[in-house]
Amino acid sequence: MSSSQKPGTGFQRGFTLVELIMTMVILGIIAAVAAPRFFDSNVFQERGAADQVKAALRYGQKVAIAQHRNVIVNIAAAASSNCSATLAAGNVSCVISNSVAVTPALPSVTFDSLGRPNAAASVTVGTTTITVEAETGYVH
Repeated sequence: MSSSQKPGTGFQRGFTLVELIMTMVILGIIAAVAAPRFFDSNVFQERGAADQVKAALRYGQKVAIAQHRNVIVNIAAAASSNCSATLAAGNVSCVISNSVAVTPALPSVTFDSLGRPNAAASVTVGTTTITVEAETGYVH
């Protein structure tokens, strides 16, 4: 015990009741906002599928330019997704999960030897719209 301290008194340690309640309120607000996003995997699946379709379209365009020939990019749906963007017989196939909505249903885009699509294309995967420009073939 130090000489400046009176006998019978000591330092109080811990949190006050107000601090504990405010901490619980803040944690409750964070849990109410963030928790539903972690339990709904559809948002993550939709974004992943949109990124895969966009990558497959870009890959198909690059292959068409590099090989100086037409390349068809096919988008399909199945129980398990496999969008490895491999080239087989002039086609690039991208298979996404059945749980992700695609509009128009299961589209295909053909790129010519200059990387231009046969027509301007717009594909909506989940909530993401992917556009292929008609003149340049730019995918965004």
